[in-house]
Amino acid sequence: MQNETNTEFRQLDIAPTLSTIERLQTDRGYRDANRLFFVEGVRNFIEAVDHRFSLEALLYSEKLLTNPIARKLVRRLKRSGVPFARVTPEQFRRVSKTERASGVGAILRQRVQRLEQIRLDEHQCWTALSHVRSPGNFGTLVRTSAATGADGFILLGDSIDPFDPAVVRSTMGALFKQTLVRTTAGQLRLWVRKHNIQVIGASPEGLVEYDKVSYKRPALLMLGGERRGLTEEERSICDHIVRIPMVDGMDSLNLAVAGSLLMYEVFRS
Repeated sequence: MQNETNTEFRQLDIAPTLSTIERLQTDRGYRDANRLFFVEGVRNFIEAVDHRFSLEALLYSEKLLTNPIARKLVRRLKRSGVPFARVTPEQFRRVSKTERASGVGAILRQRVQRLEQIRLDEHQCWTALSHVRSPGNFGTLVRTSAATGADGFILLGDSIDPFDPAVVRSTMGALFKQTLVRTTAGQLRLWVRKHNIQVIGASPEGLVEYDKVSYKRPALLMLGGERRGLTEEERSICDHIVRIPMVDGMDSLNLAVAGSLLMYEVFRS
């Protein structure tokens, strides 16, 4: 879909670019096969560039984009040779998923690592999980992880899609500050043993309250899905399984709330 107009700027054909963006927003198989995803909004755009995500293409509307920092960044990226499509406000709104279109977006290359690529140090904190029913819950966890200075997420299996548009929007730019790793529970078990990492799981059936455990770093928090909680395999990896106290009549907390409490406990300790 690329059409180089001169030696400096690389302008894209608008129609196929918009079609590509629409498919990236709706088709996970297409996103993953091409290892791409789309973001929009000034904050997401600036954070992606600041954290050196690979930009495959820019999309912007001169009339809609009023933020001076983002406008300057668009000009710099165009001069550097990043392919772009300049569109009308109506064309931008065609692919925008926000209430108020910002006028800037980008097709980015996904960034997911393997366990062996992680460079561990004694200050690190990671969160591992295999299922999240609500994309918004995962987005909230990403924001909290970034806010507490934690390193990122170890995704077990293929269920969780960190590049779902709903996840990306709900992280409000925090996604670009976190490291994402995808692996299996079996590989994680070997990795935590090799590096002597403390693993704390969360469950309503935990034997000790979450604030009564001594959290050591590097630490790994293991969270279960909203419906089924921790699997037996995930439980077997944990050194401790903690519970968050609640009044009678309540059996569980929202996953994002529970995970955030544990992240802040590691941060506090």
